[in-house]
Amino acid sequence: MKRKLSALVLTFLLFVMVTWTTVPNAYAADEPSAAAGKVTLQEGTEVKLKFSDDLTSKTASEGDPVNLTLDEDIKIGDVVVAKAGCKAVGTISNAKKAGMMGKAGELNMRLEHLKVGDDRVRLCGSKGKEGQGKEGTAVALTVLFGPIGLIRHGKNIEVKAGTPLTAYVDNDVALPPVK
Repeated sequence: MKRKLSALVLTFLLFVMVTWTTVPNAYAADEPSAAAGKVTLQEGTEVKLKFSDDLTSKTASEGDPVNLTLDEDIKIGDVVVAKAGCKAVGTISNAKKAGMMGKAGELNMRLEHLKVGDDRVRLCGSKGKEGQGKEGTAVALTVLFGPIGLIRHGKNIEVKAGTPLTAYVDNDVALPPVK
């Protein structure tokens, strides 16, 4: 009886080991088909953008569109979900020309979305922290750019095409991998 029990336990352990080592390989063979499904781009993911056009407080008006371009691929692990060059859109939320008595111009924008294929990924200008609202997601260009691309001619704000801007994904979104 003891021998039969030992043989049964040994057979069971052998079965578990064989199954355990072959099942992951079976799933590995399915990885390409799993990649064909959508993957989730997490809220707060950093998105590197750059301005597509010059922008100045002298000519900008509230409500004007702001064109941006994705500067670097967005990857989830090794899977690319957005290729560099995708278009992003923002809107001027506040624009004031330089005023009398040395008053500097103001230029603020609100980030809208990044167009990835047929999907739109909502963007925000700051990474939200748990428990805090996302009010004030407008990007104040006067503060944001400082010395890295903001040039003040006289008292107006100027942003040159190609100036970098870091944005963040506003909420989780499922995207298909880029082929």
